[in-house]
Amino acid sequence: MSWDWEKLKEQQQSKGGGGGVPPQVDDIVNKFKEFKLPGGPILLLLIVAALLASSTFYTVGVDEVGVVQRFGKFIRTSQPGLNFKLPAGIEKVTKTKVRRVYKEEFGFRSLRGSSQERFSSQSSDANVALMLTGDLNVAIVPWIVQYRIKDPYQYLFKVRDIRKLLRDMSEAAMRLVVGDRSINEVISKREQIAVEARHVLQKELDIAESGIHIVTIEMKKTNVPGPVQNSFNEVNQATQEKEQMIYQAKEDYNKAIPAAKGEAERTIKAAEGYALDRVNRAKGDASRFTALYTEYTKAKDITKRRMYLETIEELFPKLGQKYIVDSDQKNLLPLLNIGKQDGAK
Repeated sequence: MSWDWEKLKEQQQSKGGGGGVPPQVDDIVNKFKEFKLPGGPILLLLIVAALLASSTFYTVGVDEVGVVQRFGKFIRTSQPGLNFKLPAGIEKVTKTKVRRVYKEEFGFRSLRGSSQERFSSQSSDANVALMLTGDLNVAIVPWIVQYRIKDPYQYLFKVRDIRKLLRDMSEAAMRLVVGDRSINEVISKREQIAVEARHVLQKELDIAESGIHIVTIEMKKTNVPGPVQNSFNEVNQATQEKEQMIYQAKEDYNKAIPAAKGEAERTIKAAEGYALDRVNRAKGDASRFTALYTEYTKAKDITKRRMYLETIEELFPKLGQKYIVDSDQKNLLPLLNIGKQDGAK
């Protein structure tokens, strides 16, 4: 039995529209050549012009800078506003936000849409926050680095992984600063540590030509690991008691020493006054004796008699009752009743 292939193809086309045979390439090319756009080549030129314009003009926001590359090579930066570049495939523009403040968190994660913060349970973040202080204690030091892009060219082309570089250098700077301080300083002087860490980090980023400006470093609540928290609290309590006793001793010292110094100064002044008085009295007595002796040498009898009378005048009022007896008197008893006869005592 012979097959009639032409009749078979006609039957298949009448049943299923070609019998599932895919169109050939030649048929597609012929149909594309036969296709004509409404309006002719003018419309085609307009479409091409629109595509070129859309890839040639671009807008840069007020908080952005456009970085233009030509065949992958950096050419220039464009400022905010409407700008022009060569069509796509020749020049490419990358918009970089230079006024936006970015942040990187170390040792914790902020909850999205909330001001609450929590420490991360991931091992990598936990290891970042664990640091060894200068007095060989372990502390949990979480912090935030806030930064801006100051040089888009360096930020995009000088460093392969800028975020990894920033995190590694931030961790290195913080460990360097924390390692020079005691655990008490790390807990109580967080602002000083943050300022010093910012200077160290900025210096290293400038050397690496990262194009990043560190706005601030914010230290979060610093503490010690949970397993040693109770022991650390006991040590702090003992340290506080020790400092309290030292302050009390200093207070007592400041009270006793000035009082003793004042008493010693008063005693010294009193002794100096007494010595000055004694010296002046001695000098006065010596001057008086010298003057008296000078007068005595001039008139010995008169001076001697005057001295005798002055001495008697000074002594007699202090002697009470006085009896003057002649040297030839033999019996003194009758004289003892003198004045008692009249009731005199």
